[in-house]
Amino acid sequence: MIEKKDFFDFAPKIISWIDRYFKNLESFPVKSQVHPEEIYKQLPTNPPNQSESLDDILDDLDKIILPGITHWQHPNFHAYFPANSSIESLFAEFITAAIGAQCMIWDTSPAAAELEKRVLNWLRDEMKIPNHFEGVIQDTASTATLSAIITAREVVTDFEANENGVPSNLRVYCSTQTHSSIEKAVKIAGIGRKNIVKIKVDEKYRLIPEELEQAIQQDISEGKIPCCVIASIGTTSTVAVDPLYEIGKICQKYKVWLHVDAAYLGTALLLEEYQWMNRGIEMADSFVFNPHKWLFTNFDCTAYYVKDVNLLLQTFEVLPEYLKTKTRGIVNDYRDWGIPLGRRFRALKLWFVIRSYGMEGIREKLRHHISLNSYFASKIESSPHFELMMPPFATFTGFRFRPNGIDDLEKLNQINKDFLNSINRKGQLYLSHTKVNDQFLIRMIIAQTYVNQHHVNKALDLLTEEAALF
Repeated sequence: MIEKKDFFDFAPKIISWIDRYFKNLESFPVKSQVHPEEIYKQLPTNPPNQSESLDDILDDLDKIILPGITHWQHPNFHAYFPANSSIESLFAEFITAAIGAQCMIWDTSPAAAELEKRVLNWLRDEMKIPNHFEGVIQDTASTATLSAIITAREVVTDFEANENGVPSNLRVYCSTQTHSSIEKAVKIAGIGRKNIVKIKVDEKYRLIPEELEQAIQQDISEGKIPCCVIASIGTTSTVAVDPLYEIGKICQKYKVWLHVDAAYLGTALLLEEYQWMNRGIEMADSFVFNPHKWLFTNFDCTAYYVKDVNLLLQTFEVLPEYLKTKTRGIVNDYRDWGIPLGRRFRALKLWFVIRSYGMEGIREKLRHHISLNSYFASKIESSPHFELMMPPFATFTGFRFRPNGIDDLEKLNQINKDFLNSINRKGQLYLSHTKVNDQFLIRMIIAQTYVNQHHVNKALDLLTEEAALF
């Protein structure tokens, strides 16, 4: 057991461990190679009765825990949208953990509330989101989307659902490519999975506005109530961008809440050349993106914006006597802006990152990642072993292994499954997959904070070497 007075004596051991981890990171398998329950069986059945030394704990961290870690900060991690970190963000987390503040209301940490408001305004303005939108930090985009759907539910029922229960005829619309968190949110919100309406997509996997309007009209004619539409700026499978302006016009026409899910690709709105994706944002009611994906701020940190904060407050506010304060109504008490009462001081790490990089430094790194992806896609396109499945976009490339003479779809799909499993099993590279039009494709995401040209070249070499074995 370590006393506070001994902090400075023991802290160097932790700093040394982290420094060693950073230096050795690229030597570890990107994806953990352990088998199910392998870690569990190495841990004692009962907790220790007596205090154990920090040296012993760190030793077991190396021997037992580290082999079971998939290294999301590894520059050869290209599987999912990243959960990025940075040295600046890590330093801020040290301080956040040391302070240990519970930032549920302004009084419990005024600096936390006011810093949160300021950094979210910075990002809002840089992304060209209208300045009447107000932001709050949530843990994940799943929570923010749930908040949006619950708020939409209350607005469309004139806040009766909170009082009397949820009607069974509310409808939520999204494309067939929308993230699975939408389905989970609709279930949790009491609207019911059967009331999700999946709208067809076009050849670029974007929601088709005409299909959306037709679905809304049909529901109205059958006595159902359109509640919420989710538009995506960057779908999970293919990073497709729905036509926000056209969707917004339909939502205005039928008075339906419009939520914009830009969880990953929203960071690109910091680049002028990608702000076309936001055309029509003024018609949205809520918007979410994750700084913890591509803005170098470690998990968890989600930025959620609403056009009318009063609707959010009316949906979630519960005011017991012990939370009444003299400052209420003058300041932002963020515990009323979403689901949890308890809140971490997440704004600090975002502040550290923005100040340390500067907006130009952030933009430079984003453009660097995009250029690396373009380079990767060009090499894939010219390779005799692989084929692009769609044009590369931002930091995403979708491709597949294509051996000569094989055209059968089922056989190609199985070969690509085996190819991907073999790559990931070897641990030097980590990729993921999706299926589009029944075609199995491999997803390459190049967005880890410190990824560079030689990492991309290594990925290309490993893919080529693997292709030669098939």
